[in-house]
Parts: sequence; C-alpha cells; structure tokens
Amino acid sequence: QVQLVESGGGSVQAGGSLRLSCAASGYAPCMGWFRQAPGKEREGVASIDRYGSTMYIVSVKGRFTISKDNAKNTLYLQMNSLKPEDTAMYYCAADPRYGFCDMGRGFGYWGQGTQVTVSS
Repeated sequence: QVQLVESGGGSVQAGGSLRLSCAASGYAPCMGWFRQAPGKEREGVASIDRYGSTMYIVSVKGRFTISKDNAKNTLYLQMNSLKPEDTAMYYCAADPRYGFCDMGRGFGYWGQGTQVTVSS
C-alpha cells in the first residue's frame, strides 16, 4: 500500500506559479497528477513513468512540468503561467503496476488533495 500526501497548493494571481509536492510512503512505477474543479469531472493532468517519461493534457503543455525524486519518493508538479481555469483540487495518484503509464489507467492510490486557486 502506498500513502500519498500532497502539499504546496494555495492562491495565486493569473500568470503566477506554484509547485505541488506529493510525498509517497513507497515506490510506484507510475504516478500522476489529477485535478477536479467544482461541478466538473476529475481529469488527468500529467503522468510520469519509472523511466521519467512524461505525458500531459494539452491545456497544460508548456506550462506545467511533472517530475519525481526517486531517492525521496516525492512527486512534483511545477505550474507556471497559471490561469483561472487551472483552479481545482489537485490530487496525486500512484499505481504499483508496471506497464504503459498514462492518465487513463486505474490508479490504485490517491492523496487527499491540495487546493489551487488562481484569480484573474
């Protein structure tokens, strides 16, 4: 079992930056960030596999960067040029299974979430 604890959310003005962190209690070869805005379905934002290969949804490409520190079992999401539409609860997720790491797969472990609010 992998426990995940997110941190780093907050309020920022449009154009600003935030860095989210996710401390994991164990190793998972596939990890990702998801978000859910009020009244909307949860969507995958970015994923990273055990080789460091990354995937992003189109709306955050070029603005967000997912990375991980394997020695610390910590996942990051650097968010730059934030927009009001990025406002959401952001969740870290981990999947202990090997294989193709994309945001459509079923992630077995989830954090409690951290709120990101971007004002215009």
